[in-house]
Amino acid sequence: MIISQTPFRISFFGGGTDYPVWYREHGGATLSTTIDKYSYITARYYPPFFPAKYRIVYSKIEMVNHYNEIDHPSVREVLKYLEIEKGVEIHNAADLPARSGLGSSSAFTVGLLNALYQIKGHAPTQKELALAAIHVERNLIKENVGSQDQTAVAVGGFNKITFGHDDTIEVIPVNPPADRLEALNQNLMLFFTGFSRNASEVAAEWIKSAPQKERELQAMYQMVDKAIEILHGSGSLDEFGKLLHESWQIKRSLNQSITTDQIDEIYSSALRAGAIGGKLLGAGHGGFMLIYANPEIQPKIIAALHDLIYVPFKFETLGTQIIHNT
Repeated sequence: MIISQTPFRISFFGGGTDYPVWYREHGGATLSTTIDKYSYITARYYPPFFPAKYRIVYSKIEMVNHYNEIDHPSVREVLKYLEIEKGVEIHNAADLPARSGLGSSSAFTVGLLNALYQIKGHAPTQKELALAAIHVERNLIKENVGSQDQTAVAVGGFNKITFGHDDTIEVIPVNPPADRLEALNQNLMLFFTGFSRNASEVAAEWIKSAPQKERELQAMYQMVDKAIEILHGSGSLDEFGKLLHESWQIKRSLNQSITTDQIDEIYSSALRAGAIGGKLLGAGHGGFMLIYANPEIQPKIIAALHDLIYVPFKFETLGTQIIHNT
């Protein structure tokens, strides 16, 4: 039996520039971190005593005799991609809900690839897993996805990730002083808006409008290095929060489907309670909202957003791991 553990991620800046439609012409970069909330995949060869060859357990249970009959697109296409003809049983469990803006779909795919590669006796590198997940999601499932989520959750840590004109991906660790990174972590809050959405559908609308949004996307691209300068500098970290606010204002202007009246009200309530900045994570329209606020203000924000679930978190550095292998 194999168990993989793959972290979720928070994307701070540069989101949108990690889509091929953009970076193949302009180049792209994102700034992100993984956090101590995880997707767990348990996989084993399925004993031959049961009526079905494959058993897949997630929000529903599938029992089928051929992987082409599997409804779950990631499971179906990963089994095909790795040519696993022998029956398997796969269980998914996660710390946070799917479709929430934290890269959960990619965490699932990366973790599934990691577990099933191990079943076949191969120990892939994290970079291999990232590239394989991009291929599965973009080319096999045909989803509208960027390239940052798969890379971020596979590698782990606080990183600048660059995307080249020739599809090359480079991971550059961002290593400010430990006390400064800890202070940033303490100034960040996560709230679940209660809304979920299909990121691929939201992204499809964004992809159509990207050619007309060059000025906005260039600004978001440049914020990556601005944020890194703030982290490595000696000035107030609140500038990071202000940059998040600026980024959110640009992002929400890219497409009408990115935000809603309810989300705008949630963000406004946080600002009125003393937040310095923040943004909706992921493609938009729902999921988790990231808020930047000084620790002494945070109880007021929690009270103002009392209808939402507050999720404390810590940065993590390991990326996808095999935590059990028998």
